[in-house]
Amino acid sequence: MAKTGGPGRTLEGTIDVPVAVGLDAAEAAARLRANGANTVAAPPRRHAVVRVLHQLTDPLVALLLAAAVVTTVLGDYPDTSVIVLVVLVNTIIGVVQEIRADRAIAALGQLAAPTARVVRDGRDLAVPAADLVHGDLVRIEAGDIVPADLLLVEANRLQLDESALSGESVPVGRTVGQEALAGTVVTTGRADGTVLRTGPASALGRISALVAGTRPAATPLQRRLSALGRALGLVAVVLSGLVFAIGVISGRPVVDMAITAVSLVVAAVPESLPAVVTLALALGARRMAAAHAIPRRLHAVETLGSVTVIASDKTGTLTEGRMAVQQVATTDGARYEVTGSGYAPHGAVHQDGTPVAVSEELRRLAQGGLLCNDAALSPPDDERRDWGAVGDPLEAALVAFAARCGLDPQATRAAWPRVAEHPFDQAQRRMVTVHRSCDQRYLVVCKGAPESVLTTSLLDATDDEIAALTRTAHRLAGEGLRVLAVAAALTDTSPAPAAPTGLRPLGLVAVGDPLRAGAPEIAESLDAAGVRLLLITGDHPATAAAIGSQLGLWHDGDPLARGDDDSVAHPDTRVFARTQPEQKLDIIAGLQARGHVVAMTGDGVNDAPALRRADIGVAMGGGTEVARQAADLVLVDDDLSTVASAIGEGRRIYDNIRRFLRYALSGGVAEILVMLIGPLFGLAVPLLPAQILWVNLLTHGVPGVALGAEPAEPGTLRRTPRSPQESVLGAGLGRDVLVTGALIAAVVLGAGVVAADRDLPWQSVVFVVLGLAQLGVALAVRAPRPAGARRGNPGLLVAVAVSALLQVGGVLFAPLRDLLGTDPLAPTVLLACAVVSALPGLLLRLTRRRPTPPSDRVDGTNGPRSPTVRP
Repeated sequence: MAKTGGPGRTLEGTIDVPVAVGLDAAEAAARLRANGANTVAAPPRRHAVVRVLHQLTDPLVALLLAAAVVTTVLGDYPDTSVIVLVVLVNTIIGVVQEIRADRAIAALGQLAAPTARVVRDGRDLAVPAADLVHGDLVRIEAGDIVPADLLLVEANRLQLDESALSGESVPVGRTVGQEALAGTVVTTGRADGTVLRTGPASALGRISALVAGTRPAATPLQRRLSALGRALGLVAVVLSGLVFAIGVISGRPVVDMAITAVSLVVAAVPESLPAVVTLALALGARRMAAAHAIPRRLHAVETLGSVTVIASDKTGTLTEGRMAVQQVATTDGARYEVTGSGYAPHGAVHQDGTPVAVSEELRRLAQGGLLCNDAALSPPDDERRDWGAVGDPLEAALVAFAARCGLDPQATRAAWPRVAEHPFDQAQRRMVTVHRSCDQRYLVVCKGAPESVLTTSLLDATDDEIAALTRTAHRLAGEGLRVLAVAAALTDTSPAPAAPTGLRPLGLVAVGDPLRAGAPEIAESLDAAGVRLLLITGDHPATAAAIGSQLGLWHDGDPLARGDDDSVAHPDTRVFARTQPEQKLDIIAGLQARGHVVAMTGDGVNDAPALRRADIGVAMGGGTEVARQAADLVLVDDDLSTVASAIGEGRRIYDNIRRFLRYALSGGVAEILVMLIGPLFGLAVPLLPAQILWVNLLTHGVPGVALGAEPAEPGTLRRTPRSPQESVLGAGLGRDVLVTGALIAAVVLGAGVVAADRDLPWQSVVFVVLGLAQLGVALAVRAPRPAGARRGNPGLLVAVAVSALLQVGGVLFAPLRDLLGTDPLAPTVLLACAVVSALPGLLLRLTRRRPTPPSDRVDGTNGPRSPTVRP
């Protein structure tokens, strides 16, 4: 049984902690039966039938299924096949996405330690981590994954990498009386701890519960299309019923008018819309994959085009996620900036932005940091493409700094072998090593926190020298950097490393997690696109403010929210510090409640719930598997600039969907107007059911799908994001549909009336002009291109040409005439039909509104406009 004994010391004071000898096997087994295994709860499995039925309840899908039934009854099997295929593809995509989302929770289990070292019956045992119970005494050391939430009863130089859970990029020291959380990794030292919480109650379990309880919401496009599907269904049924009533009243057979009314329902429904959406999204996904971004969900690509806010994690997303020496200060008052990538031993030293040669003072500082150090660097290999750290990441950053100053780490350490040391401890917060030179003298090196090293008892320095270095250390810490002071002395006799004296200060080293290359430019490009970038991190407020300042997101006087403060964040807050996983959910929910479409980027376990909750989650490919499984888009190369490109791709897709809707719905409006108004002009039955379906098949089929591949318009990435509340037919599209449909109907009815007056087969004329006029509109609504630019969608021209030939073939070839009920037309009549059919398209091209140039804003400024809604 676990026993409680004497006091243990923490930084805050003295508290009582358990001094444990472990449980006996019988007690452990009883607790395991009572409380369950130390595992993350798996999501409940949903039956495949339930998943499929869930997909089929979408209004537009239900409308398509109804259309498929109608086309089957009418014997229009090609249309039926197309509709069923589209529904099948959409259902498969939706079901696969649901399964993938559930794997995000299952992936949490991969972070758990497979085994744990535990003391039971007074003996050290290796047991499955799942068998740990409350009260177990667990032993951990460097390289171990903490298997459960532990209360430390013994700790020796223990440091934990908590970045996956908290977002903190710097290893955190933990001592007796403090907790080590499940899923964190021991970087240095060792410890014993008693189990406080297991399974669902542990840190990993709580995050798992957040992920499980956070289902991704429907994307803006899905919500818009669902609303459109409901509206189209209602309008189509009402108008078709009106046509049926008018026909019956005018003396037409009830059965014939019923078939005509059902045909109009099919004509009014743009059944190619899901195919267009799927094609546009698939093409966008392929482009994104070529740019090293893998959409795990097709709608994710378009959703980025709707984004008004990007909430970004710091560590590993905007920063490299690796420690690096960024600034140094020597005792002569000089300050330097150090550049380089990760832990690679290559880089340069700059002063005021200009590369400089390494001075002797700087070289001595780098040498001191290298010798008073237990870490090493590991070169790239088959499994890792970058240089890595062996040991404490902060100490590895000092090794890389020494190499960037021209020192050979191995040769330098060989020339100054270590003969004594005093390891780092939390009480003194410094480390001391003693090295022997080739002439049998001794070099004493001390590094640690400035307040522990820059003291008169330790240094041989004047008060002014110590005060100057202390002021510099405070300035560097205020920039969000972790500052170390280094001092050294050369003596003739070997000193006692526990209490060195007479050391000369060598300078200060400021270590931090540097920004990714191009991160400020990425922030600027997002601003140009009208998208607000927010920084949400678990780091210290000073670190968050410093990173926000470097990105241009935060300036002195701007609001900065803290997760450990209960006050409500200011609406204009762009930097959030000390945030916990559940607080990230609150931030995203608050933004969504104010009407924003939110993208969340991250790479850690702590980001997974927020990635699921956001409208679109973007994970770094080099991050945790949990984050990748929870995300909608994975950046393989960890390059956040790809998000800006994806925003442009999403806007292109949405533009093409709206372009198709204008084309397809205007054709449906024209057909309904022709059927409603035609009898008023003496055209009793303007079109037969088979003719309506033929026109619908040719115009809504391949040409409509080809519109989904139109290239992006100029200035796509420099325009304001559309309002999240805007309907898919908003911004004047509904009006354009009605105007275009009216133009087509006017031309068709005019041609029919003229043909009837001249005793020509007017119904066949109406049939030909209706189909060709719609195809002309397809060419008219193409994306505008800059002068001299090549057209990027030749497939549309081919599709329109083939459909036009088939439309004309409906009156030229006897088998088609028999099928459609048309009459042959003379070549001169066909030519006249073609000329008349071109009028709506030509008029649309001549009156098309030119897009506003990016530099000519409607608000009179030359800069980017703000989003339509603000946080």
